[in-house]
Amino acid sequence: MQHLSVLFDESLQGLEINPQGVYLDCTFGRGGHSKGILQKLGQQGRLLAIDRDLAAIQSDLANEFAKDTRFSLHHGCFSQLGDVVEKCDGIGQVDGVLMDLGVSSPQLDDALRGFSFMRDGPLDMRMDESKGLSAAQWLKQVDEAVLVKVLFEYGEERFARRIAAAIMERRVLSPIETTRELALLIEQTIPKREKNKHPATRSFQAIRIKINNELEEIKQGLQQALDILKPRGRLVVISFHSLEDRIVKRFIRKESGRKFNPGRLPIKEDDIEQGILKKIGKAVKAGKQELDTNPRARSAIMRIAEKV
Repeated sequence: MQHLSVLFDESLQGLEINPQGVYLDCTFGRGGHSKGILQKLGQQGRLLAIDRDLAAIQSDLANEFAKDTRFSLHHGCFSQLGDVVEKCDGIGQVDGVLMDLGVSSPQLDDALRGFSFMRDGPLDMRMDESKGLSAAQWLKQVDEAVLVKVLFEYGEERFARRIAAAIMERRVLSPIETTRELALLIEQTIPKREKNKHPATRSFQAIRIKINNELEEIKQGLQQALDILKPRGRLVVISFHSLEDRIVKRFIRKESGRKFNPGRLPIKEDDIEQGILKKIGKAVKAGKQELDTNPRARSAIMRIAEKV
């Protein structure tokens, strides 16, 4: 199946690419957005790309991209954006940052990665398989109260207590090792189903977010993006669920305008710390044509800001 980058045209337009500029694609994946950026760059332009997934870094596709002298690919996560740019000689700051959040299509398509309840495979879920606990290992040791909190806060799962209790009961008998085992357990535990949504959707999302520390990575990545952007540089962020989008929306709001409302305090307006971002337009969602060809785009929402 051909990979389609979500909000492809809209994200490139949002970056307002300068042919001689330097850009950072924070999720290389299958290179869709990176390819689009390179096509708009001149010979003096540069594109840095990052991926925390070693499979993406070591892929044949990455080797093809590496033939372009304007391009460089780095292993790392959102919290390492500053380090990546700092290590690239002669760059300092960039003209645009693109962050495509969530799980990449290659990760979802590979049953061995354990991200999808639709494919049976090892219960792993790590975006970077070289470090950290797999989902199976985490479920073997997690405290029930912690699991309830993760399912409720990261999955917004209203049956979090039931599911956590079922997992605790099951692991006494035998550990949960595969995606099918976990999905079936959740399916048998939940009393009511949401229309057009698999019962395991929210729990898989919650566990994946926890295993990969995703929300904290987004927060750190946004802050570092602000630091590495040049004045008038663009930040473009594509989110795939409300937890991600809420972080992005609040960050842009916080970094735009005055840092706080002084109320009746005797403070001059010039003395109030000002944010250094300007929101550009409204949130963007995929149009009907894209939705018809790329169902993954249905939950995508893109926000754009410019450094002032």
